[in-house]
Amino acid sequence: MTSNRPDFTTRLLIAAGIAEGMRVLDVGCGSGDVSFLLADLVGKDGEIIGVDHDARAVAIARERGAAKAHPALTFVQCDLLELPDSMGSFDAIVGRRVLMYQKDAVATIRALSKCLRPGGIVVFQEHDTTMVPASLEPFPLHRRAQAWIQQMIALEGADLHIGFNLHSLFTQAGLAVEHVRAECLVQTPDTPYGLGSIVQACLPRIIALGVASAEEVGIETLQQRLDQERSDARATYIGDVMFGSWARKV
Repeated sequence: MTSNRPDFTTRLLIAAGIAEGMRVLDVGCGSGDVSFLLADLVGKDGEIIGVDHDARAVAIARERGAAKAHPALTFVQCDLLELPDSMGSFDAIVGRRVLMYQKDAVATIRALSKCLRPGGIVVFQEHDTTMVPASLEPFPLHRRAQAWIQQMIALEGADLHIGFNLHSLFTQAGLAVEHVRAECLVQTPDTPYGLGSIVQACLPRIIALGVASAEEVGIETLQQRLDQERSDARATYIGDVMFGSWARKV
């Protein structure tokens, strides 16, 4: 079963008002996935600057950007709280799975808002890992794989309830909240989902933190086993709850 419906992030950005010609800052851009979504939305007359503290991730983003040859897409390695003044001001600031890792999320939002133009938009997508998984059938492997990720995030000091906290964080930072939404990630027997790929991307951190060993994970066959479990159960599994919110600088 396939769907042409845009994903949660794309729909969130469009609903928040990201549009052609805008200058947007993508914070915690990683290897650039959200930046490329933004580039499509702002078009040739817009500009996207992606920032991340991870040099390796920024290098990957730059390679991907060069392949796409988008003229107004730039990636910069720097800390979110140390943005150079030369970056100028932005129409919007966007982040995905970023606030959850900030020691003081309110202070981070306030600092970022300084480079936002009056009336500009702040958009963040964060996840709540405490409401799921949910299912009528056991799904032991799915639950175990998600437990590895959840334990990893908790040990890294992330806010596991960040989705629920978005409205409060924006308000404390002095922004006018316009909307908060949430959506469950529903997996059916014929709905593909790359949980195995997510575990693979996190595997070095999972092992380093002692959450699970490489032998326990069995990454070479994990995705195949996950798909088989969902197919055998012939049931629906809810594996994630995504929150999105946007607010305006007044």
